Amino acid sequence: MQGLKWGDVQDIAVALADTHSTVDPRYVNFVELHRWIIALPEFADDPSRGGEKVLEAIQAAWIEEMD
Repeated sequence: MQGLKWGDVQDIAVALADTHSTVDPRYVNFVELHRWIIALPEFADDPSRGGEKVLEAIQAAWIEEMD
């Protein structure tokens, strides 16, 4: 695998669920969410490309992952 990109919404959500297993994703703000995503060891994309739309999609997928 060449690393996670912003388009890998589901894979990022799974990685966040594993890394932050005690966190309720519904209460994570986008600034913190962005910071956590770019801190993932397998993340390999331009941090500036993580806009609100993709962060919303990742957060929604993470919430689904928790259910």
